[in-house]
Amino acid sequence: MADNDWKKRLGVVYSTNPDFRFTEEEEEKTETLQPSAQKLIVSIDRRNRAGKQVTLVTGFIGSDEDLAALGKTLKVKCGVGGTAKNGEITIQGDFRDKVTALLCDMGYKAKRGN
Repeated sequence: MADNDWKKRLGVVYSTNPDFRFTEEEEEKTETLQPSAQKLIVSIDRRNRAGKQVTLVTGFIGSDEDLAALGKTLKVKCGVGGTAKNGEITIQGDFRDKVTALLCDMGYKAKRGN
């Protein structure tokens, strides 16, 4: 029953071939670069956030799990909330200097943006 999940086959045209087997394309897992090879930019963003300031960390190359782990570490060290998705980490508040220092201590090449 688990291999008959119809949600995975949305958009697939019906086949009259009795021997047809639907195969799923596997997602490519991106290889996470070493911290010394990462070039991260720490900037502040106020757009589309009702005037609130958030610190953005962009330029991360790697898997979503590693991005989430780095985001969680930064959020805990800053003591605030945030999110990590779509290749960028969002931290609530203006913590550019603190986040840049934390990333440099972890071995990343972090640069403060605007």
